[in-house]
Amino acid sequence: MMPILSMKHHTLLSAEQIREFREEVYHYYGNHGRELPWRKTNDPYKILISEVMLQQTQVARVIEKYEHIIHTFPDIESLARARLREILFAWQGLGYNRRALYLKKLAEEVTAEFEGRIPASVDSLMRLPGIGSATANAICAFAFNQPVVFIETNIRTVFIHHFFRDRGSVRDTEILPLVAQTLDPERPRKWYWALMDFGVAVKKKHANPSKVSVQYQKQAPFKGSNRQIRGMILQVLVRRHRVSESRLIKMLPFQENVVQHNFEQLEKEGLVVKRGKDISIA
Repeated sequence: MMPILSMKHHTLLSAEQIREFREEVYHYYGNHGRELPWRKTNDPYKILISEVMLQQTQVARVIEKYEHIIHTFPDIESLARARLREILFAWQGLGYNRRALYLKKLAEEVTAEFEGRIPASVDSLMRLPGIGSATANAICAFAFNQPVVFIETNIRTVFIHHFFRDRGSVRDTEILPLVAQTLDPERPRKWYWALMDFGVAVKKKHANPSKVSVQYQKQAPFKGSNRQIRGMILQVLVRRHRVSESRLIKMLPFQENVVQHNFEQLEKEGLVVKRGKDISIA
């Protein structure tokens, strides 16, 4: 194992340090690498779908839904043509339902502006709905094997564990130069797979090192949260297509003002609409 280093901004690693670090990560991956369904394809569309699904959602839950969504919407054109209600129906169980709406809008834009081809540049991807920097870079790495530099939760875990173990607070701006220095430019796709899998192992073996990250935020409990309430509203509307506001309030085990507040949020986000007394998926 590499020695613990007190890293500062723009610290340069030696060639030996980089070699040892890569060897350790690749060694773990060679013996314990995960076989995930989206790693069995180079199709940019399928990889984009997996990356959006993986935003704030555990891998195990994504595995359960990935094949179903790909089967239901096998290409970007079919996703663009689908009604939002159909996408939300397939999306049930993944949470953060705005991602389903973003996928719908994203598919429409890619079909109209890029002739149905997923763009292969970070800048173009980041202009699409629901695609931030980490997701755009991940798509470029995994779909197009580009040597881009990015951080996500498991990558962050690896670098904090190896290089900042004696620190109480670490910023991503301190980690990114190390990600860039240690990147395997010949095999970026495989390298990032290895880093992520190694990060999962580190979290299991040690108290989550990412807790010292400035970016770390502990997720609030789901039960009774606005996330749960909005999800329940959408579940009702996906099943029933249309329901009156008074009926919806009676169907949910929450106070009327709480249901109304969450419905209003869904309406602002463009997920639901109200026509007269009836509410439906947008």
